[in-house]
Amino acid sequence: MSKHQTIAFIGFGEAAQAFCEGWGDTPSFGLRAYDIKTDEVSSVDAKRDDYRRFGVVGCEATSDAIKGADAVISVVTADQALTAARDVATWISPGTFFFDCNSVAPATKQTAAETISTAGGRYVDVAVMAPVHPALLAVPLLLSGPFAEEGERVLAGLGFKGRVIDGEVGAASAIKMIRSIMIKGIEALTAECLLSARAASVEDEVLASLDASFPGWNWHARADYNLDRMLVHGLRRAAEMRESAVTAADLGLAGTMASAAAGWQQHLGALHLSPLPDGFAAKADAILAVTGISKP
Repeated sequence: MSKHQTIAFIGFGEAAQAFCEGWGDTPSFGLRAYDIKTDEVSSVDAKRDDYRRFGVVGCEATSDAIKGADAVISVVTADQALTAARDVATWISPGTFFFDCNSVAPATKQTAAETISTAGGRYVDVAVMAPVHPALLAVPLLLSGPFAEEGERVLAGLGFKGRVIDGEVGAASAIKMIRSIMIKGIEALTAECLLSARAASVEDEVLASLDASFPGWNWHARADYNLDRMLVHGLRRAAEMRESAVTAADLGLAGTMASAAAGWQQHLGALHLSPLPDGFAAKADAILAVTGISKP
């Protein structure tokens, strides 16, 4: 893309900022963004600082961000994904690519695709298959839908690493959301198991037993990392897991594990612990203290 072309972000959180970091200080195209946090007095200044830090033109509305854009990248929280698509559809120019990178159920993506397609946009279902840090632009992406092959070429021109999955809109996201049942479920199981172990003062024995059962996993480090992710991103991950539960339910399954994982993600994310204590034991003690659980 040239300097005369523009990429518009809807949502400017961790993912969008990681992509900007990957492009560096002088991308070969213009960048604009709109984030709902600029609508809130408590977060507007911090979000505007984010725009300035990454050299992005911050906009006050979706319409301003996507006007004349060559491609729109939606990276909002799961609970805002469909709302964002509907807002974009009101203003999108015919033929503009809409890359829906949000972690939502295939059915949600299909509804969003219909909305964008009716407005004349070219919708691409994009599944982000790993954390954006430290991978940045190298994070693996899966793409599906009728515009996936064209979309992959556009993303490749921006430096992304995408792979087209056979199938309609929702095929890529089905892989992502079903995988998340396992990945975020392990985080939730880790929290319940090892917070219980810490509360009972038996975490050393439990961790040793887990290490013996799963050699090479280093459960102490894994527990610290998993708690960190849940404390920092739990609210966003809870929204994602509710979409995983919808995915399972749409396939005729109960989605029980996904729903339970969403509960744990929500619980830890809502604690808003800051700054985060260093190490598993300190994090666990802080969580137990703020939830009123005392060790024997």
